Parts: sequence; C-alpha cells; structure tokens
Amino acid sequence: MLDRRSLLKSALALGLVGPGALWAADTPTAEAESADDLPPLAGTLTVYLGRGEGGLYDDIVAAIRKRNPDLDLRIRRGPSAALANTLIAESRAGVKRADLFWSIDASSLGVVAAQGKSRPIPASIQRHIKPAFRYDQWAAISGRLRTVAYNPDRIQAAQLPTRIMDFAKTDLKIGWAPAYGAFQSFVTAMRLLEGEDRTRAWLQGVKRQAKSYAGELGVVMAVARGEVDVGFANHYYTLRLKKGQPDANVALALTENDAGSLVNSSGVLLLDDNPLAGNFVRYLLSREVQSFLASQAYEIPMAAGIDLPDGLPDKIHPPKIDLTQLSDLKPTLELLRETRVL
Repeated sequence: MLDRRSLLKSALALGLVGPGALWAADTPTAEAESADDLPPLAGTLTVYLGRGEGGLYDDIVAAIRKRNPDLDLRIRRGPSAALANTLIAESRAGVKRADLFWSIDASSLGVVAAQGKSRPIPASIQRHIKPAFRYDQWAAISGRLRTVAYNPDRIQAAQLPTRIMDFAKTDLKIGWAPAYGAFQSFVTAMRLLEGEDRTRAWLQGVKRQAKSYAGELGVVMAVARGEVDVGFANHYYTLRLKKGQPDANVALALTENDAGSLVNSSGVLLLDDNPLAGNFVRYLLSREVQSFLASQAYEIPMAAGIDLPDGLPDKIHPPKIDLTQLSDLKPTLELLRETRVL
C-alpha cells in the first residue's frame, strides 16, 4: 500500500526536480527484466482489460501472443468501472471467469480489491516497480498525470489559474469528459482533498462554461481546434496528439498540489494464484513493454531504468493522497448525478 511517508517523498521529488528524476526511489529497485529472460507462457489465461487506448494495447497483447505461441490468451474488453462491477457480480454468483484485471486507473482496481477478490502481489514482481508505487493488492503498470490542456492561440500559460478550484471562477471555455473513468478518479481526489461541498460548488461552476466530450482525446482535440480554451485530461492525450500533429495548437499546463495534478496509476490485479497470471504481469513490466508504453503511449513507466516519455512538464507538484482511497467512487458518481454533470 502507498503510505503517506512514501508519497510525501515522491511528491517532494516531483516538485523539486525535472521529469528525469520522477519518482526517485528511496530504496533499491531492480531494473526492468528483458522479455528474453522471462519464462514462456503456456496455457489458458483470461484477462479483463479495462482500457481506452485501443490499438496500442492490442499491439502489446499481439506481441505477447506472438512470443508465446502456446498461450491461449483470452481478452475481454470494456470500461474499467463496468468490468470491476462484472467481476464483483461474478464472484458473488460463484462464477470465476478472469485470471487478471488490467485497469485504466486505481479506482476500479481498488473497488475489486476492497471486495477481497484479489491476491497479494508477490515480492518477485514488486521489486521491479518503483517503491512509491508498490501496492499490496495490485501491480502498478504505468503512470498518468492530470493536466490542463490549453490552446496558446486563445490563452497564455501565465493567464491560467495555478489552482484547479479557481477554474470555476473564470470565464474560460472548458472541455471535460465526465463519463470517463480518469475524470471520475480526478473528481474523487478533489472530493477527498477539498471536501464534498467545495467539489459540488466546483462542478456547478465549471458546468456553466463546460462542453462535454465522450473521452479525453476528444477534449484535447477540441482544445486544439479552438472549440474550447482549456480541457481537463491525462497528459498522454496531448503528447500523442502532438506527436501526430506537431503543429496542433495545444500545450500542457499543471495546477499545484491539488487534484488537477494528480498522479494516478494503471495496474493489474491477480485474481487467483495461477503462476501463469503472475508471469503475464512480469511481461507487462518487462523492458520491452514498459519502453513501448513510454515511447508510443506516452505513459510513465513504473519499472526502473526505462526512459520517460518526451514532452512531460518540467516541474510537477502532485497532491498528497493515497491512491487506494480513489476506490471510494460511489459518492463521486452520486455527486456528478446530483449536479447533473452526468
């Protein structure tokens, strides 16, 4: 579990140095393993994959299948929250269909883990994960940073609020994706940090000037088109768009020490003691997969010794929050419905 001391050290490192020292380890961390050194995967493995990254994750699955011809890998895709609910319902019905749950962020992982449906992550896997992101019940695979995407033709970085709560007091045109899991985790973090009343007021204030999109890539593209001045999204959507369209009118800004600069984590739950499941997680933490996630998906690697993606902000000031608390999603959904954001 991520304790306050480890997170404080991580936050201090993030705030005082550039991205080259993100999540500096306070204890030794084993380097990422090469896939060439991992045991072959053989047998049947069912993975519930709660992701929105489309072909990039299909490429990872395809590469693992190609390397392991004796692996019968069965993938069920869907929104992370929906798959979490499915796993809980299946367990209550005495049905077991999945060996692994690979999810977009900590909230859905925490929901399933809180029901006692997961197995502890073995030390042999934990030692390859950066210490500040080691959890008892799931293996962190990649990091994602909440950001404010903005159109520099419409507004300059110096004009943007440095506190996320202040966006509700501006007349900026804002893009957001309230139905998206990453946004709901962000609001959960806000609720935990700021309290329910302040979060309600923020939602009501931003709603007056916001335009909703189906996903956060849509938010960032809307910023680049000039439909909105700014948008709330994970960092990698902007970086991916800029890779494909270097002249796109969109840049990244951060708030400071609040939910607007939350560092979240995707990860994997082990749902049984099958060694095949644990070895599959080792592939996701391998040098090859972690490098792919950083260079192609622009996500932040959780294994040591992997270069960070290009384009990350120079200084990052995340809030002090235990990511395991993001599983407390029900009050967030109730608040989003109460304010008619959803």
